[in-house]
Amino acid sequence: MELLQGLQQRVSTPRLTEPAPDARQLEQIFQAALRAPDHARLRPWRFLTVAGEARHALGEVFARVALEDQPDLAPEAIARFKALPLRAPLLVALVCKITKHPKVPDIEQQLSVAAAAQNILNAAYALGVGAMWRTGSVSYHPATASALGLARHEQLLGFIYMGTPSGSAKKLEPLETKDYVMAWQDQASSQRVTGE
Repeated sequence: MELLQGLQQRVSTPRLTEPAPDARQLEQIFQAALRAPDHARLRPWRFLTVAGEARHALGEVFARVALEDQPDLAPEAIARFKALPLRAPLLVALVCKITKHPKVPDIEQQLSVAAAAQNILNAAYALGVGAMWRTGSVSYHPATASALGLARHEQLLGFIYMGTPSGSAKKLEPLETKDYVMAWQDQASSQRVTGE
């Protein structure tokens, strides 16, 4: 697939089934992730793959975390949290390793991981692998990070679900660049010119 065409046509794929991407595809996908912008070469990203029975264990974590916030959660809601990781054969946890640096604030390191995540989505699409970045309250909960073994200086930024696309492809909504792109004008300069 041509790079530009892939970037312009990529869509998230919510319905995913077996098989998961194979080892060769995953290597290509993660190599793309490692080319994300990275101020000061801090390499702020780390990725945890969750597959097979580990998805059930992650579902238990999600349910436990949800109950921590909402102790009166209905049994069907608990079951839904347990089933969340089963929506794809492979999940990739996006971990941001924060390094204190005088020129690279935390937000830049988080953005670098987000850029790596976008590269994962684009590479997956180019390889014909379905993928979707999912978050939600359990993704940002400290108990989820702890259960995944994250260190105190690390943050979980969600999960990318991957597998084989199932069902019809998502229809691309046409977007006009003119609705989102405009030339900036310095208001102070323009006021001086017009005398306002």
